[in-house]
Amino acid sequence: MQSKKLAMQASEMRRMYVDFFVERGHKEIASASLIPENDPSVLFTTAGMHPLVPYLLGERHPMGKRLVSVQKCIRTDDIEEVGDGFHHTYFEMLGNWSLGDYFKEESISMSHSFLTEVVGIPVGKLAVTVFEGYEAIPRDNEAYEIWKRVGLCDNQIYYYGMKENWWGPAGETGPCGPDTEIFYDIGTDFCGDECGPACSCGKFVEIWNNVFMQYSKLPDGTFIMLDQKNVDTGMSLERILAIYNHVASNYETDMFTPIIEKIESLTGAIRTKENEREYHIIADHMRAVTFILGDNKKITPSNTGQGYILRRLIRRVIRLIKMLGVSGNILTAIAEVVISTNCPVYPELAENQGFIYEHLEKEFAMFNKALESGLKVAEKTFSVLKRGECLGGGEAFRLFDTFGFPLEFTEELAKEKGVSVDVEGFKRHLSEHQEKSRSGAQGLFKGGLADRSEQTARLHTATHLLNGALRKVLGGDVSQRGSNINAERLRFDFSFDRKMTEDEISEVSRIVNQAISDELDVVCEEMPVEEAIASGAVGVFEKKYGEVVKVYSIDGYSKEICGGPHANNTRELISFRIQKEESSSAGVRRIRAVIESG
Repeated sequence: MQSKKLAMQASEMRRMYVDFFVERGHKEIASASLIPENDPSVLFTTAGMHPLVPYLLGERHPMGKRLVSVQKCIRTDDIEEVGDGFHHTYFEMLGNWSLGDYFKEESISMSHSFLTEVVGIPVGKLAVTVFEGYEAIPRDNEAYEIWKRVGLCDNQIYYYGMKENWWGPAGETGPCGPDTEIFYDIGTDFCGDECGPACSCGKFVEIWNNVFMQYSKLPDGTFIMLDQKNVDTGMSLERILAIYNHVASNYETDMFTPIIEKIESLTGAIRTKENEREYHIIADHMRAVTFILGDNKKITPSNTGQGYILRRLIRRVIRLIKMLGVSGNILTAIAEVVISTNCPVYPELAENQGFIYEHLEKEFAMFNKALESGLKVAEKTFSVLKRGECLGGGEAFRLFDTFGFPLEFTEELAKEKGVSVDVEGFKRHLSEHQEKSRSGAQGLFKGGLADRSEQTARLHTATHLLNGALRKVLGGDVSQRGSNINAERLRFDFSFDRKMTEDEISEVSRIVNQAISDELDVVCEEMPVEEAIASGAVGVFEKKYGEVVKVYSIDGYSKEICGGPHANNTRELISFRIQKEESSSAGVRRIRAVIESG
């Protein structure tokens, strides 16, 4: 497949977007890690607002009230949609924020100006949605009238309810509000005159979402107006790039064509209408896999948390590659293209290249062993069936879920044995599994960065002391790999290749409690990121020269770049106790701990 010469590449669109908002008083901030810091509410960073929750809640951002960024994101809630032209597991979100500065008028006007004047989308190709109101929360007529003033007609503006046009809160309580979503009308009449942006027919492609955080949800379910009203926007780089280039899908942009061309050369098969979905999924998942492995938090495949998602994506790619007739491992060759095309913007990919390749090789070998085991189980399962009988949907799903057998593969085995497969039963089990996964993900949205309680702030401070103590006892090479905090406990993952001894655990605990006894102030300073590095602060530093960061110091014990919240003095923690030290994944240990505070 020959790449089509495109009018604009991803690097140009990123710069064009950022420059537009910088010219309007916004400060550019770097993309945060794909792994949320100190937040149990989600497994991955799902939007540009996620790292900014403390500032949306009122904490002062060191870069000011107007921000703009391009944020790396992972979303898996609609993974089954991946393969069409517009859905992805990994994507880049263009976002701009007002932290108590401008509101609806300026936000909508700037979005309209960027899309029509900079990107060049005709006004007639746009459609927008606004909030229709719910119980005591009024209809958002203000947003409607602003869209009218900037040039949209009545038949381009749609009112929808809570499901379509309300955001948040991120947890059980906190900031939330109506949004206005912007769509591109591709021009094909799918459903007739009644079709609108909420329709799933494909006529309208969502481009941008502007959230107006003007309410706070209270524990009793009621809403109050916020003192600090914020604007949070997000737009898919992949989608706006495809629209700008007048191509039919995101996979026709330079964010994907080099990957797809590499897959074609490695498989010896050309992408066609019949196998296009498989190529799209492989390209999408390999981007996601490469960026997760390439993140400085060093997530590895496992059976829990982020590692489980990573393993699931890798194994899905392997299954599809085998369906295309390739038996060998081509994962690293595909990842190499992802790295080479993205490392100019995300240098961590090149820095962690060896780590990426290592774990792709390991996972491929492990999956092949699982397939061998699965074939033995399948042989035993089919042996009890007579010709003409049917393999149950539950058994077919077990082969899929446990051993990675695609339904088509199980059907081929069944055909060889002269039996059929209960396809509908398989689909029911798959649907139930997907629903449980979604419910589990939704269950994560409790606490998190939106939880600003004093207890959470103290536990957050305890992780800093724990990190410092681990580095003193185990060596300076120890680095944080993840932190999960709720109101009851902290969970801290760190790089270390063996089980800690009882003496080491005791010494770490002693150091943290000594810091508490010393009654030290927790000091926050703002400084450029390069100055923070030079001062000895630890943390995952994003490489954006000149960005101002917050550094929290506890004299003699800890100095970290962080976004808060924190205790004011170590005395507030009262005492610290490690409950458990265990393995998290290969080369990563996990500590669970609690504090007694008052």
